[in-house]
Amino acid sequence: MTGLSIGIDFGTTNTVVALAGADGPAHLIKFPAPEREVFAFRSALSFYAPPDLPNEREVEAGPWAIEAYVEDPLETRFIQSFKSFAASESFTETQIIGRRYQFEDLLSAFLLKLREHAGDDLAQLPKRVIVGRPVTFAGGAPNEDLALARYETGFRRLGFEEILYSYEPVGAAFFFARELQEDATVLVGDFGGGTSDFSIIRFTRENGEIRSTPLGRAGVGVAGDAFDYRIIDNLVSPELGKGSSYKSFGKILPVPNRYYSTFARWDQLALMRASRDMREIRKLVREAVEPEKIERLVEVLDENYGYRLYRSVSALKEALSSQEKAQFKFAAGSIDIGREVARGEFEDWIAPELHLIEDAVDRAMSDAGLNAGGVDRVFLTGGSSLVPAVREIFYRRFDASKIESGSELESIASGLALMGRERDLTKWARGA
Repeated sequence: MTGLSIGIDFGTTNTVVALAGADGPAHLIKFPAPEREVFAFRSALSFYAPPDLPNEREVEAGPWAIEAYVEDPLETRFIQSFKSFAASESFTETQIIGRRYQFEDLLSAFLLKLREHAGDDLAQLPKRVIVGRPVTFAGGAPNEDLALARYETGFRRLGFEEILYSYEPVGAAFFFARELQEDATVLVGDFGGGTSDFSIIRFTRENGEIRSTPLGRAGVGVAGDAFDYRIIDNLVSPELGKGSSYKSFGKILPVPNRYYSTFARWDQLALMRASRDMREIRKLVREAVEPEKIERLVEVLDENYGYRLYRSVSALKEALSSQEKAQFKFAAGSIDIGREVARGEFEDWIAPELHLIEDAVDRAMSDAGLNAGGVDRVFLTGGSSLVPAVREIFYRRFDASKIESGSELESIASGLALMGRERDLTKWARGA
């Protein structure tokens, strides 16, 4: 591994690892997943206690975690989008099969399995790694120092001695800069599962080398997972009892909305079964005006349908990115929910998140001291950059000829690895 630099994009939905040598493009690490070879390693974990060894636990990650969950959803604790609580002070630990896991324990378990499945490609690691981090971590009151301290512990357990962090859109900008033929000021928008981040960078060429100067940045802790929640809140939760009522001491009261707020966080959904709210929900079945709806909610949580619901929601989002109308379908056990959704309807649902994203773009521009005319190129990356309403934010501000997109999953990790070639990394990456 001598002379190689490694970049890791630990994402809310997927994690991508890239290696770069002294010259040429970065090389993406690929994984021989159960269904097909992939480079986007799903940011998910599963825990399973073998029936003959109830005090032991099998841990899997990525596509193998999904496979374990699909094979035995009732006995498998499946966790996805756990990056979303990296900066959460309220999340201290979770108990899984009799063992307590802090965030850094989850992260290190995930990274160690990722390395195992990479095989020889990551058998020996360089001492230094450049890790992507969001401009603004997800959550209501994110603690950045806490998140980076947790990252530090998790990545050191993988064997790295020097861990540097760079903003995720900066990594994407380095990837995009390979294509530049002239000096340019570039706005990069990175749309992940948990955050939407923006950086503005000036690229110039000197003596055949590309030089870069950061001008401005901003971010917001909403992105694809927030869009997912809006779909669930409008299509699924009403069928699970949201907005319905129950009887208590002769009064008709509304079913608490907090039971459904958990669907806003995929990482929290897996924890619901052991919560106090779950005990209340079970009792509510007997008191509900529409008990069949609460029974469906119990089934979704008891039977661990979270991943199936995630796939249904993702399929609708993907379809509405290319079609004006699409069919939503969620079928699991006795539950069968479906109807046609128009793109305009979906855009109305996500209007609050779109507004927050627009504000973050404007803050990045203000931080750089630029107006739209001062930006030469716009590069959009990340899965949610394919949502037409997200792209429209940029088409309203910039000439269409300036806007490019692509490499939605590989750009950040590749850029981080390429960044490792820089003679002076201090402008682009630093320690926790």
